[in-house]
Amino acid sequence: MANKKQKRSVSSNVTPVEKATAARAHGRTGVAEFNPDYSYVKSDLKRIGVLAGSFFVVLVVLSFFLR
Repeated sequence: MANKKQKRSVSSNVTPVEKATAARAHGRTGVAEFNPDYSYVKSDLKRIGVLAGSFFVVLVVLSFFLR
């Protein structure tokens, strides 16, 4: 088998303190604000619920006719 070589990542000599200082100087605090929008999920769940309920009603109605 051939020898596999791993690529080395190039790291800079910047310390975490220097990164934080540079972020503050540019107006960024370093804390990312996470605010997802899941409104489409709510509408999809409603649609799934309506479909499941209507299929259940159709099955109950059909059971009366097929007896």
